Amino acid sequence: MSQRAVVLVSGGLDSATTLAIARDSGFESYALSFDYGQRHASELSASVKVAESLGAAEHRVVRLDLGQFGGSALTDKAIDVPTEESEGIPITYVPARNTVFLALGLAWAEVLEATDLFIGVNAVDYSGYPDCRPEFIRSFEETANLATRAGVEGQRLNIHTPLIDLTKADIIRRGVDLGVDYALTVSCYQADEQGRACGVCDSCRIRKDGFDAAGIKDPTVYIENRG
Repeated sequence: MSQRAVVLVSGGLDSATTLAIARDSGFESYALSFDYGQRHASELSASVKVAESLGAAEHRVVRLDLGQFGGSALTDKAIDVPTEESEGIPITYVPARNTVFLALGLAWAEVLEATDLFIGVNAVDYSGYPDCRPEFIRSFEETANLATRAGVEGQRLNIHTPLIDLTKADIIRRGVDLGVDYALTVSCYQADEQGRACGVCDSCRIRKDGFDAAGIKDPTVYIENRG
C-alpha cells in the first residue's frame, strides 16, 4: 500500500507540478482545493482537471469565504488587480491564506492517517508573499507536530515544498518531464470563466517569463490574445 499524502492543489502551474512530484515520489495523493472567494474561480475548474489527469486518489474542495475579511485584490472586487510590479508585499497577498490552507490540509491528513503534506510554495520566482518563505514552512511544520494527536503520539508530520528553491523555468521543465499538461492549469489572478488569462497581471508575467526561460511553448490561452 502506497504512503498517503495530502497535496494542496489550486489549479495553477505550481500546484500541478507539486502533485506530479508527489505521485512520482510514490505517494498516494489526496488533492485538496479551496473555494475561498477568489475572483479567479476558474482555477477551481482547473484543479478538478489537474487532479484527475495526475491520478489523485481523491479530490476535495473546501468552501470558505476569506473575502468577508477583504484586504486583497484576489478576494475583494473593489480592489483592482495590479498590472505593474510594486515594491513590498503586493495587494494580491491574501492575509493568512497559506496558514489557513495548511491547517485544513493537516486536519484531513490526520483523518487519512497521512504523515505527509505537499504545498507548491516557491521563494524564487514569486510575488513576495510572506507565507511562501522557508521559515514560515519550518515554523508551521513544528506547530503541526505540537498541535496534533499524530504528532504527540510520535508520528511526525512532514510538510514538503519541492518547488521552494526552483526558478519558474525549472518548475516547468520538471513538470514537463513528469507529464504535466500545463494547458489544463490556470494561473491568472483575473482569468475569465473560460480560464483565459489576462496577460497583464503579476502571475501572468511570471508564468510567461518562466515558459520563455524554459524554452517551452506557453499553452496559456489569453483574453483577446493579449498574451
